[in-house]
Amino acid sequence: MLPPESDLVRDLAEWLPRQRWFGGKDGPIDDLSIGTATELLPGDPALHHLILDVRQNGETDQYQVLLGVRRDLPDRLRYAEIGAPAGGRGAKARLYDAVHDPDLTRILLNELAGGASIGPLRFHHADGARIRTDLASLPITAEQSNTSLLFGDAYICKLFRRLSRGVNLDLEVNLALTRGGCTHVPAVHGWIELEPHGKGEPPITLGLLSDYLHTGADGWSLAIASVRDWYAHTPPPGDDEWAELDASAAGGDFAAEAERLGAATAEVHRALADAFGVTVVPAGEVRAMAARMNAELTGTCRAVPGLAPHAKALTAAFLDLAAQAEPLPVQRVHGDYHLGQVLRTESGWTLLDFEGEPARTQTERRALAHPLRDVAGMLRSFEYAARFLITKSASVPTESGPWLETRAEAWAARNRAAFCRGYAAAGGPDPAAHAVLIRAFEFEKAVYEVRYEARNRPAWLPVPLKSLAHLTA
Repeated sequence: MLPPESDLVRDLAEWLPRQRWFGGKDGPIDDLSIGTATELLPGDPALHHLILDVRQNGETDQYQVLLGVRRDLPDRLRYAEIGAPAGGRGAKARLYDAVHDPDLTRILLNELAGGASIGPLRFHHADGARIRTDLASLPITAEQSNTSLLFGDAYICKLFRRLSRGVNLDLEVNLALTRGGCTHVPAVHGWIELEPHGKGEPPITLGLLSDYLHTGADGWSLAIASVRDWYAHTPPPGDDEWAELDASAAGGDFAAEAERLGAATAEVHRALADAFGVTVVPAGEVRAMAARMNAELTGTCRAVPGLAPHAKALTAAFLDLAAQAEPLPVQRVHGDYHLGQVLRTESGWTLLDFEGEPARTQTERRALAHPLRDVAGMLRSFEYAARFLITKSASVPTESGPWLETRAEAWAARNRAAFCRGYAAAGGPDPAAHAVLIRAFEFEKAVYEVRYEARNRPAWLPVPLKSLAHLTA
C-alpha cells in the first residue's frame, strides 16, 4: 500500500536530486507532482509505475520511476530505498527504486511479450519477436542518463528516465533499421510507451528492449588499450626520432579496426538514407548553419576563456564553409557519434544510442544533417582517446608531456586516416573530397565538447583544448 500522496511526493523530492540520471542538479526543485500512477503488480512486493512532473526554473520536466513497495525490505535492496526507513512510516511500507529488484522487473518482459495495455501504459513487441519471460534482470551500474537492465544474456532494456515528447529517437531509428535488415544495430524486440494526453499528440517512449550483445567490447576501451600500448612501446635501439611517429609499431595497433568501423558507419548511413530518405537543402541554409556554428563559438568563448586563443582559426573554418556553400544532401544520422557508442562483436561493429547529443534540444537532435557530421564526431573521438591517458594520469612525469603529445598526434592521425579510408571505400562521401565541410563539422564538435566539459567534467577540459592546439596550428 502506498503512503499518502503528500508523504510520497516529499520522499521523491528528496531522493530525486541524488540520482545520477536527474537532469536538474543545477537548481532546486520548485514543485513535484505525480502525473500518472499505474499499478503493475499488487501485493507484497508491489510495483507501481510513476510519471513525475518536476518544475524547475519555470519549466516542467517529466521523469519515469518504477516504485517498489515491500513491508520488509531485504538487505540487498536497502541501497535503493526511497524516503524514511520502516520506523519513519510506522513500518507500513518500504519504498524503493524497483529497477534494482529482479522479482519485480520480470513483469516488464511478461507485458512486452503479451502486448499488454495497463492504464495509460502500452507494451509492444516487434513483428515476429518472441520474447522470453524467464529471465532475471541486472541493472547496469555505469553512469548514464537512462537506466538499462540486462535480462540474462539475451536482452537489454533501456528505461528512459527523463522523458521527451513523442517517440524517442533511439526507438524510432533502431526500429526502422531493424525492419530494414541492418546488421550493425541491435535488433529491437519491443518497446513501452505512454499514451498521449491530447488528441493528435504522439505517444511518449518509456523503454526499449533490444538484443544484448554480451560478446561485445566497446570501442572506447579498445582504443584506450591501443593508446596505452603505444605509450608503453619502446623503439628498438638505433631507431631515429621518426620511430615516435610510427604508431603501427606498437603491438595493439587499432588502425585495422578503425578502418572496419569506418566501413560499418558508411553502411549504417546508407541504411538510414534508405529508411528515412535524403533531402537537399539550399546553399542559403548551409550559410545559416555556418553562422550558427560561429555564434556557438562566440558564446562558448565567453563562457570558457581557454577556447579564445583558437577562435580565429575556428571562425576561419566556418567562414570558409559559408563562402563555398552549395546545396547539401542531409539525412538522419547518429548525431552523437564517438567510440563509446560502438561495440566490437564477433560479427563486426555495432552502433548504439541514436538519441543525439545530450546537451542539445530535442529539435536540434532531430535535425537532419550531412553524414560527414558523424564522421567528424568519430574523428574527434580519436583525438580524445589519444590524449585521455595524458590528462587523467597523475603518474605521467611533467617532462614527458611534449613526447607524449607527439605520440598522441601520431596515434590519432593513423586511426583518423584509417577510419576515413574505410568509410570512403564502403561508399560514404570521401572526407578528403569534402575538406572544408569536414573541418567545419569537426570544429563545431570541438566547440560543443569544450562547452560540455566545462559544465559537466571540468577535469576533462584539457582534452579538447589540447587537440585544438595542434589542429588549428
